[in-house]
Amino acid sequence: MQRTTVIQQERWELRAEATWGGNAPAGQDVVALRAENDQLRRALASRAVIDQARGMIMILTPCHRGAARKLLVDVSRQCDARLPEVAAALVAAWEGKPLPEHMQRAMRRTVQRFTADTQGCDSRPSGGSSRRKRP
Repeated sequence: MQRTTVIQQERWELRAEATWGGNAPAGQDVVALRAENDQLRRALASRAVIDQARGMIMILTPCHRGAARKLLVDVSRQCDARLPEVAAALVAAWEGKPLPEHMQRAMRRTVQRFTADTQGCDSRPSGGSSRRKRP
């Protein structure tokens, strides 16, 4: 017997299927579902930290969301670390814990390159200097 449940949630359509009497014992299904649940909880927690670090980058550089994420990804590649690890270290540094030296160097290089490439993520008006010309 198979039962399909459709749950409408905002823009997403989620479909869950439960099969009874299949080949896998119910205990294995429960273990698999618990493991998946734990994995999703960890993903949500790391996403919150990544979003917080992205907001910090947006304030510091000033730039848009996509550019801030790209900057974090570049730092994580240079440090050979996962994105959630870099984000957590940046948030911890904001709260007073020192940022590891290799991440400081990677962040400095990335922000300098980013600033040179984008000139502040289009946050400055085009047309040269920000100084006002005197009449």
